[in-house]
Amino acid sequence: MWAVRIASLVGVIHAAFSLYWALGGTWLLDTVGQGPQDFVKSGPLSASLVLGLIALFKALAAVIPLLNAQGRLPWPKLWRGISWVGGVFLVLYGGFVTLTSLAVLGGLVNSGAYDRPAMLGHAFLWDPLFLMWGVALVWHLWQTRRNA
Repeated sequence: MWAVRIASLVGVIHAAFSLYWALGGTWLLDTVGQGPQDFVKSGPLSASLVLGLIALFKALAAVIPLLNAQGRLPWPKLWRGISWVGGVFLVLYGGFVTLTSLAVLGGLVNSGAYDRPAMLGHAFLWDPLFLMWGVALVWHLWQTRRNA
């Protein structure tokens, strides 16, 4: 159960930041890129709605596998299958973007001018968190596959 608890915790942290930004917070917003910053500035109400929905989605994605592992949800095989898809996606996406961001920061990929705070955020915070979330979730699912 430790792995699914870690996955849930990391996912809730991700969701909490989206909720914080939805409620108007700006701390670390520059670490996700100029696009989200412009979106928040140009349409605060629509940005709040979209970020609130993102926070809700992340929170559900973080908590459902834990509740399912505890036997608290109906249709456990359905939630387990969805968790597999989500976990693999998180590993692939988080791993790819983390490595790509590190390659840009390290000069291995010449991307010309880039948003340094956003690249640092993707290399060392947001996408490693996605990767950690996914690895912990997939580890849990793999370790409990016979019990399912």
